[in-house]
Amino acid sequence: MNFRLTIRPALAIGLALACAHSVPAQLVAPNTTGIAMGHMHLTVRDLEANQKFFALLGGIAVSNGPLQLIEFPGMYVMLRKAEPSAGSAGSVVNHFGFQVRSMKDWLPKWQAAGLTIEPMNRPTQLYLRTPDEIRIEILEEPSLATPIAGHHIHFDTQDVPGMQAWYAKTFGAIPGRRAQFDTADLPGVNLTFSAVAPAQATTQATANAVPARAVPTKGRALDHIGFEVKNLPAFLSKLDAAGIRLDRPYTKVPNSTVAIAFFTDPWGTYVELTEGLAPAK
Repeated sequence: MNFRLTIRPALAIGLALACAHSVPAQLVAPNTTGIAMGHMHLTVRDLEANQKFFALLGGIAVSNGPLQLIEFPGMYVMLRKAEPSAGSAGSVVNHFGFQVRSMKDWLPKWQAAGLTIEPMNRPTQLYLRTPDEIRIEILEEPSLATPIAGHHIHFDTQDVPGMQAWYAKTFGAIPGRRAQFDTADLPGVNLTFSAVAPAQATTQATANAVPARAVPTKGRALDHIGFEVKNLPAFLSKLDAAGIRLDRPYTKVPNSTVAIAFFTDPWGTYVELTEGLAPAK
């Protein structure tokens, strides 16, 4: 059953206030490589509609100098107003996900607000869709310490073993499994990998049967993913030694505590590295 995003302002504000007191947020301590989950960066047509969407998930608006963030336990969401080329489906990052402690505490609020909801095969799992067609998976986890928390980034790739191994080597992620998926764990996030068929040359005979191919993230509604790094200059030196070239070099964001750099992984995921992203408490 689908619901359109027709959020009444009073309802959105009320839900945000109702959730805010119970959603303390802090990025998780990094692993031995110095890496932890940071943020998801979205390109959106309508800032207000997306701010209301994430308020309905319990997100809290905070800032670090000029950077406007939406805060969740273990993860930030950042919004930039622009015209995205497409939603998240079909991209190398198909979706990202949150866990909730109790689906029944959230679902009626999302239904009442008119969010687009994609039910799945079990009542403890569903997809929400943002106004710009980014898929957000919601999974129930009764042991969760907070009502909602960031959980995973789901990649579509032609090379699951290679991508899993690359994130393990580059970021110190721990390879593993989640249900039927190969994964790699970083503090604050599970990286989940699904296989898509390799691209084939299109001929007249195969024009209607060319396998899917995940495309790069940059320019789409889910533009890039972000990891928080302890001692970012030292980590960038390691990337350089490994032959990983930056799309944007180390830069201090003016009037903030944040330093940033960007690169693109071998599968087309645009990646931002930050240090000092979390606002001072």
